[in-house]
Amino acid sequence: MRIKSHWLILIASVWFATVLNLALWRFVIDKIEVEAGITNFLFMLSLPLVVMAPLYILFSIIVVPYLAKPLLALLLITSAATNYFMFELGVYIDVDMLRNTFETNTREALDLLTWSKVLWVAGLGVIPAALIAATKIEYGIFRVELAKRAGSVLLLLAVISGLLVATFGHYAPFVRNNRQARKIINTQNYIYAATKYFLDNKKAKREFVNISYDAKHVPFRDPHRTVLVLVLGETARAANFQLLGYGRETNPLLSKQDVIAFRDVNACGTSTAVSVPCIFAHTGRSDFSVVAARHTGNLLDIAQAAGYRVIWLDNDDGCKGVCARADVVKRMVEINDPKHCDGKFCRDEALLEHIPGLLKNIEQDTLIVLHTMGSHGPTYYKRYPDSFRKFAPTCDTASIQKCSRAELLNTYDNTILYTDFIISSVIDMLKKHPEYEAGMIYISDHGESLGENNVYLHGLPYTIAPKEQTHVPKIIYMNDTMKRWDYIDWECLRRDAATKSYTHDNLFHSVLGLLEIKSKKYKPALDIFKPCRTKELFSE
Repeated sequence: MRIKSHWLILIASVWFATVLNLALWRFVIDKIEVEAGITNFLFMLSLPLVVMAPLYILFSIIVVPYLAKPLLALLLITSAATNYFMFELGVYIDVDMLRNTFETNTREALDLLTWSKVLWVAGLGVIPAALIAATKIEYGIFRVELAKRAGSVLLLLAVISGLLVATFGHYAPFVRNNRQARKIINTQNYIYAATKYFLDNKKAKREFVNISYDAKHVPFRDPHRTVLVLVLGETARAANFQLLGYGRETNPLLSKQDVIAFRDVNACGTSTAVSVPCIFAHTGRSDFSVVAARHTGNLLDIAQAAGYRVIWLDNDDGCKGVCARADVVKRMVEINDPKHCDGKFCRDEALLEHIPGLLKNIEQDTLIVLHTMGSHGPTYYKRYPDSFRKFAPTCDTASIQKCSRAELLNTYDNTILYTDFIISSVIDMLKKHPEYEAGMIYISDHGESLGENNVYLHGLPYTIAPKEQTHVPKIIYMNDTMKRWDYIDWECLRRDAATKSYTHDNLFHSVLGLLEIKSKKYKPALDIFKPCRTKELFSE
């Protein structure tokens, strides 16, 4: 087969702008208001041309001997994959989503691999790429080829310019009200996001910023060691917690514990790659930068500097740099306990195996972080053992968009039921040690969409993310020793939890206060315990 280069450029541009942009056109059809009149007709006519123009320019540059076939194949396959995720799961492609992609490990990647995705990528990407590979591309004389391409680009830009001028009254409100649309314009979106990601990382080669220089443990006078267990949840949304008003019994064990569940807590981000480092950062969401966080001390560093032993037990996919300087870091998948692991991933009970031994050998004040697998999707059915399959039938596939609403909710609720067991087990273990000021804080990194408005999983840009992805559960337990010697009015805290709103920003400062660590980075106004202390912190 043979094809002239200018025809290949045109056909490829049309293919990318239409077939590989199905999510965009679904969005446009949903948002656009069809009105009578010539300008509205021209507006709708111009939209495909506006999307196609950058692609036509790009292909006019890269369709050259030796480069055309491999570059087009790469773009076809990548665009087919992103097209699938945007159309089937409702995701948006931005720098945070690319960061999640680049930090995804083999286990996560395999969880996302389904026959539906394979067929989609094969049909829309691999087969067209194979056709191009088998076709001989015919190029003209360089000067003639260059003139044709330049002329075609100029003509396209002239037509689009005219249409934009004629339809500006339609474009202005559409763009202003739908800024998120640029993140589903396929090919351009991930090229821009990838470029920004790599440029940001290049700029990130900087000196480490120490924020622990003045950290000092200034405890109330008491004879007890402090042990705080921070349970970091994964993909748990507040909407499915019985403790927070959900109609199903997803927290049967915690409902019997003396815990406080916080009604309104909003996450720092909608992905683990953002939320986990943000939770432990001193800056708060408004000033947070993932790149800067990699080269800046965090909550764990301050705790260490103040004399705490910091232990990070990981059953998710790494700590995103947060635990880089912790005293102890253990990954469950590397330990591979056969009771709870299969060599590829572990259930969260693997974390519990380590707690009794740690609590028996406390020689100094200790902060323990349990990074759980929680409700990590899309293979929710893998997150709990059969004994926790309380809600049925379940969605036992990674193609969650193919399951019924009831099946998907049943499966997700089973993960919350299992999380309830994990948290309650930690509390029971702490209860056995009244000799410590012992407490537990559970907080999820972000929430999850389960098909609401045809959106699944998480990672939407924060400005348009639904509450299912940002509203997260937070649960606190303290033994009587901690309540007494940290001077916490438990009922006051319970009232605040039921009536006030909080964010991930509060955790850094609340934990510093609970650990009685004095630091210039500590902001009392963000310490959730401060209004309910019966004795002023750092007063002794």
